[in-house]
Amino acid sequence: MNAPVIGLSSYCEPARWGPWDQPAALLPVNYLTGVRRAGAVPLLIPPLPGQAGAVVSRLDGLILTGGGDLDPGRYGAAPDPRTTRVNTERDSCELELLAAALAAGLPVLGICRGLQILNVARGGTLCQHLPEEGGHAARPGSFGTHKVRVAAGSQLAAILGDGWLAVPTSHHQGIDRPGDGLVATAWAADGVIEAVELPPGEGRHPFVVAVQWHPEAGGGERLFGALAAAAGRG
Repeated sequence: MNAPVIGLSSYCEPARWGPWDQPAALLPVNYLTGVRRAGAVPLLIPPLPGQAGAVVSRLDGLILTGGGDLDPGRYGAAPDPRTTRVNTERDSCELELLAAALAAGLPVLGICRGLQILNVARGGTLCQHLPEEGGHAARPGSFGTHKVRVAAGSQLAAILGDGWLAVPTSHHQGIDRPGDGLVATAWAADGVIEAVELPPGEGRHPFVVAVQWHPEAGGGERLFGALAAAAGRG
């Protein structure tokens, strides 16, 4: 059997390599390593709106990756002064990718910003800045750790087990009102929603799971493996 192909959303940022200093489509290598170790082929998707249909038709699964904040206008909110690194072109691209993937019944894994994209796409809203004392935000350029409680009986519990587990984290935004059809399946100790999923019986969605933490930063083997397995069954 051919290995499933997993698309990963990337983002444009200034970058330097050798004598060059130019905008580049970037993604940390640990995302790619996680997909490869799960037995799938990673494929980077640049943030260029208008290509979603052509891209998704060539994929077996999709990962919406972490990054900057979504445009609050997408969920009808005024921007908080602490909302940063908004990229409307990336927002458009990832919302298009998600819509095409859901329409095609592709397995989807959302990571941090990816969870927020999924929630906004389903009509939900975001808290633009979580309380500092909750342990969600880490020192810039690093990951912190906090515990989340996984709901028994969820798809996430079938992958990771239920109860409490420690996860690598770095975020300052999170879900305020969950989007249509999304079921919360993990929470931080302060009640912040840390994972959502679409129940498998909802239409053509066999695997749509999103987490607020960063599995690519450590301990994500089972999540990447579950996505790869679902993509291989497609």
